[in-house]
Amino acid sequence: MRHWCALLPVLLLAVLSAADKQKTYTNKYDNVDVESILNNNRILTNYIKCMLDEGPCTPDARELKKTIPDALLTGCEKCTEKQKTTSERVIAHLAKERSKDWERLLNKYDPKGEYKKRYEAQIQAAAPKS
Repeated sequence: MRHWCALLPVLLLAVLSAADKQKTYTNKYDNVDVESILNNNRILTNYIKCMLDEGPCTPDARELKKTIPDALLTGCEKCTEKQKTTSERVIAHLAKERSKDWERLLNKYDPKGEYKKRYEAQIQAAAPKS
């Protein structure tokens, strides 16, 4: 019984540590060069096709696709700071430079426009000026 009591704090610490790690999305792809993707039409189109279920996904695109619904739902609360900054950059780029693709992504991931309201200021700032 004493061994169990001595082991309990260690097990509890391990469980809490594992739970703490799940509070953010994986940072495995945080060092992907997003600017080079945004500036390469072919690669960016492949990412968009993946997100829209119109083409194959690379491992990082698959992870992104899996994460998007939860990130939208929670306001990106599990995002690392790098992921927040990157997502803002990607949203701005898509809204400004690839507005038709941006609308298609919104239709898929936010068909009721719930999340668009949450990010409206950011989207407006990125929208092309008429």
